[in-house]
Amino acid sequence: MMTNHGNRITQGQFSFLPDLTDAQITAQINYALKNKWAVSVEYTDDPHPRNTYWEMYGNPMFDLRDPAGILVEINNCRKTFPSHYIRVTAFDSTKGWETPRMSYIVNRPKVEPGFRLDRIEAEGRTQRYSIHSYATEKPEGERY
Repeated sequence: MMTNHGNRITQGQFSFLPDLTDAQITAQINYALKNKWAVSVEYTDDPHPRNTYWEMYGNPMFDLRDPAGILVEINNCRKTFPSHYIRVTAFDSTKGWETPRMSYIVNRPKVEPGFRLDRIEAEGRTQRYSIHSYATEKPEGERY
């Protein structure tokens, strides 16, 4: 049974585990580079499950083969956006895939307000559901 200790946002791989250390992040980056995947660093202050397009920090690192360079980008993003969610995404650009193969969060705000499930009564006995992020109740830039 998986347990979400602390009701944290669970997006990407490793989301039910404690935060990854820089050594563990480097190991995952090594794996991505070994598979010739391009690595990018992204950030957001709205981690809604349907918000799949986060802001890119810098450009995707297609030709980089040293995990230390990617870790520098992650740390620079952490310094610039300390209260945002930051994730690393590895993109496989080989013909036939052209898709993210790995994605995981490497930074979180100290307080994660979470989400609310809204139930909407519709025609007949139909029930519709919507997810509302508590973070979006504040304007962008002031959410955390």
